[in-house]
Amino acid sequence: MSRRLFAVPAVVTVVALGLSGCSGGAAAGPTSSPGASGGAKIKVVASTDVWGDLAGTVGGDKVEVTSIITSPDADPHEYEANTRNQLALADAAVVLENGGGYDDFMDRMLKSAENTSATVLNAVTISGKKAAGGEELNEHVWYDFPTVAKVVDQIQQAYAKAAPGDASTFQQNAAALKQKIEALTQEEATLKAKYDGQPVAITEPVPVYLLDAVGLQNKTPDEFSEAIEEDTDVPAKVLNETLQLYSRHEVKLLAYNAQTTGPETEKVLTAAKQNNIPVVPVTETLPSGKDYVGWMSANLTAVGAALGQ
Repeated sequence: MSRRLFAVPAVVTVVALGLSGCSGGAAAGPTSSPGASGGAKIKVVASTDVWGDLAGTVGGDKVEVTSIITSPDADPHEYEANTRNQLALADAAVVLENGGGYDDFMDRMLKSAENTSATVLNAVTISGKKAAGGEELNEHVWYDFPTVAKVVDQIQQAYAKAAPGDASTFQQNAAALKQKIEALTQEEATLKAKYDGQPVAITEPVPVYLLDAVGLQNKTPDEFSEAIEEDTDVPAKVLNETLQLYSRHEVKLLAYNAQTTGPETEKVLTAAKQNNIPVVPVTETLPSGKDYVGWMSANLTAVGAALGQ
């Protein structure tokens, strides 16, 4: 699992989505505010701004969303609750967490907040994905569009439970969002039709669900990406094998986690650039000015452009 990122109104619903290792900052909304229909907004807390953006899109002006991790500089595994975020969770009607070990701080904070009436949605649990064949689960499920669509459905249902009078609005918003997610799936299929089977490399498994959907073959030694993700030293032999992927031009692109860097990843990045292997930066939180759909569409465009070189 990765080493990063990374209020109860009248009705309490907590949605937990399942994330592991990213950076974080906090962004809390007002303690209360009237909804468009005159009622109180549903208060929502998300572990990261990725899930927070999706929660806000489904809820529109009927919800008030607090995303705890919004910066690439915080490690979810090392995140320490502050009073502001603890109060937001205690007052939340809906809580969204990634799960899968990505944002364990959410469970600790929820327990401390004693928000037992909340509805909790966990993205990894919703995804139905499990570790297989002795491999660790890839908890970065927000790069898996079928999982995101499932989570959107669960968010919509949680909101409808919290505010039945606005259920049709939530349903419409969710349907519109899922259409856009389906368009992203079609973008993946288009790329797969052209580039299926092409070899690529990664620094960490953050974008692997997306790369798999495009039909790309990850050639990075497991020992390398696991060491980077767990923040341990990469054995010299493994590092050498990884660097040879670039010097021998055995991969078409490097998907590089721009939010976690170190000596080994810098060597890989340098090797890719020196050998004219295209680099596609990926992140675990939303880039400035992007929503989820725009972000993922840009990722797919970047992958296609790299493969086309």
